[in-house]
Order: sequence, then structure tokens, then C-alpha cells
Amino acid sequence: MILTGSEIKQRVELGEIVITPFNENQLNPNSYNFRLGDYLFVYRNNILDTRVQQPTERIDIPEEGLLIEPDKVYLGFIKEKMGSNYFVPIINGRSSTGRLGLFVHITANLIDIGSINNWTLQLHAVQPVIIYRNMLIGQVTFWKPLGKIVLYDGKYKGSTGPEPSQIYRDFEVEG
Repeated sequence: MILTGSEIKQRVELGEIVITPFNENQLNPNSYNFRLGDYLFVYRNNILDTRVQQPTERIDIPEEGLLIEPDKVYLGFIKEKMGSNYFVPIINGRSSTGRLGLFVHITANLIDIGSINNWTLQLHAVQPVIIYRNMLIGQVTFWKPLGKIVLYDGKYKGSTGPEPSQIYRDFEVEG
């Protein structure tokens, strides 16, 4: 079951959903628009080996905007701290950004219940596009889970900015 905009607002007021700062103007009929943070990370290497921790470079988004290019992954983050211990957030790009060929999450749209932070966005442009800090770039929906809730306690817990991939840690577990 998906929450409506008015229900999202009510659950924020009850403390069951965290959206900080909360702006009622960002509410939609069944979602909440989120803003892009102030900087991005890009990987330094052209070839990314999943078994190796990848070095990144920080790029601040200037007031006049930042041109992002195709064939590159940009790691951004949402300006708002968000999440819930009661509902499952799903993030998507807004249709307005999609119409410009800008992917906001590539494949990682499911946010685990209990993940309350400034979620990482995996930005990819089909063609060159200029982005701006604080722009309304995506939206989140909240879904009621069925079954026993187990809160997220993974490797990206507590992030406050873009988090590079930690898939290399999965290989350490294999032995």
C-alpha cells in the first residue's frame, strides 16, 4: 500500500517518517520531491574493478550549474535527511528530469526500511545536461511493509553525502 501525500505529511508529524527539512510545497499526491545536494563524487578510474575500492574525486556544484556528461557515473545525494522505521521508501527521478535524459538512481531505487540518511543518487545523463544544487531532482514514495520488520544495518548506514560503491567488501566476506 502506497501512502498519499497527506498521509506522508501526517506520518512526518507523528515521527514515523523522517524528512528534514520538510517542505509542504514538495508534497505530491502520493510522493515527496527531494532536492540534489551541493556536490558530487566521480570515480577517478575509467575501468572500475568490483574487487577493488575505487578512488573518487569531489566536484562541487557551482551556482551557475554543472554540466554532466554521458558515459560517466556521478554520485550525488539528496539534500534532505529521509527514511523510516515503519515504511519502505522507493526513490525515482521526476518525470521532468527523465524527459531530459537524466537517470537519478540507475538501478538502486529501493531504500531499506531503517535507512535514515541523505541517500546516494547514481546520476547518469543520456546526453549532456546541466544540473544545479538544490534542484528538485527526484521523488520518494513510502510503502507499508507486510511481515516482520528488520531495520537496515548495512555498510551505507548513516551516510550524509554520496557514498561510493563498497561492493569490494562483499568479496572479503566470501573468503
